[in-house]
Amino acid sequence: MKAAESSRLQRVALRAAGLVAGMATACALALGASAPAQAAAAIVIVNLNAPGEGFNDPTPAAPVGGNTGTTLGQQRLNAFQHAADIWGTTLTSSVPIRIGASFVPLACTATSAVLGSAGANEIWSDFPNAPRPATWYPSALASKLAGTDISTPGAPHIIARFNSRLGLFPDCLPGSGFYLGLDNNFGNQIDLVTVLLHEFAHGLGFQTFTDDETGAEIQGMPSIWDYYLLNNRTGKLWVEMTDAERAASAVTWRGLSWNGPVVTAAVPQVLAPASSLTVSGAAAGTAAGVYQVGDASFGPPLSNPPVAGQLMPVVDQADGTGLACAPLSALNALAVHGNVALVDRGTCGFVTKARNVQAAGALGMVVADNQPGDVAGMSGNDPSITIPSVRITQADGATLKAALQRRSRTQSGVVASLGLDTARLAGADSAGRILMYTPTTLSPGSSVSHYTTEAKPDQLMEPAINSDLTHQVTPPRDLTFPLLRDIGW
Repeated sequence: MKAAESSRLQRVALRAAGLVAGMATACALALGASAPAQAAAAIVIVNLNAPGEGFNDPTPAAPVGGNTGTTLGQQRLNAFQHAADIWGTTLTSSVPIRIGASFVPLACTATSAVLGSAGANEIWSDFPNAPRPATWYPSALASKLAGTDISTPGAPHIIARFNSRLGLFPDCLPGSGFYLGLDNNFGNQIDLVTVLLHEFAHGLGFQTFTDDETGAEIQGMPSIWDYYLLNNRTGKLWVEMTDAERAASAVTWRGLSWNGPVVTAAVPQVLAPASSLTVSGAAAGTAAGVYQVGDASFGPPLSNPPVAGQLMPVVDQADGTGLACAPLSALNALAVHGNVALVDRGTCGFVTKARNVQAAGALGMVVADNQPGDVAGMSGNDPSITIPSVRITQADGATLKAALQRRSRTQSGVVASLGLDTARLAGADSAGRILMYTPTTLSPGSSVSHYTTEAKPDQLMEPAINSDLTHQVTPPRDLTFPLLRDIGW
């Protein structure tokens, strides 16, 4: 029987979502006003590890970054409690929130690893004081709204499991283990507190329980999340769509926005102006216009007045492409000197390309993707890089290359300007609502239930860890708590 046809409280047990890391990033981590002064919720970490394992691992460890634990297990538990305390001072609930937590061996290789998994343990509908009937709420939020713990007696509201082998063995992402300090000074490691803040947010309700691949609802009922997920092309909310319409919107790039009032009110104080590439000049022809770009994590951020110069391609491959993976030849250096270099993605890292075109005297760098897809950013770090860089799609790269066919060795007549579009916020739609993560190729576990990767500054609830994240979950730095407020927190 559907909950819409009965007053009987219903619940569904869930499996936690996975969290995977590669060498450079960790995939899938996790405000109108600041949290009210009286905000408080007790969050209890329930240690599910056996003696000698995980949180009970007796391996000696030196205190680090404010974490005073002297064993590996105690430091893990301290990091968990620190993340729990951050959320506890932000949320309000009279019902203590239980997180069943453990460190256990999970799948990994020398170059990739499952960091862990976390999420709501159960979802509930039609409980006492439920704001919407026939709607799924995560266990912790349902209990808060009911004013009493409605979860299965003794069951945790959130389940969290993390990789106990990460970075500690040669076959499990060596050198990139969890940083257990509490001060966010993680260096080349993966900051556990940041990952936990993200994952706890998923368990608190930062996700839909509707199938993002098929669009099917659980038992024909929507998640509370679905009332705020808007197709910005059609104006329809997810709760108003068919299964097929939901599935299609989940793979429409920049097609879904969060329509909650608390988040939308906070967007202007959190998000910065969007980066853009403007192409003009006498020879630009049909290539003239404003291009969507992905930002680089290295080099200076784009700003106004923009960096501008003639766009000149690097050509160092037999097929006419330019990888810039080695110091530029004399002819390529002559072409990009005092201009903006256009290079192709591939073979070497983005930082290497930027370093080589900068050494040749380029004012900036535009990287054209080497495969179809949506706009994406560029990872890497090198303090010596002083020129701005952006990334464009393969299709846009082809458009620009066509306009550059007729050029001299030092001039193209096509001007590239790297700056800010002050009329548009990074990661927001034309109405100022933050975009959700909807790549044109579905990413199970990441699509729909995260913010867009286009946001600036990077947000905690993007689908990957970024090096500039802080431990803040509220404005003016972050939009995680506002979304939780929209759904009932």
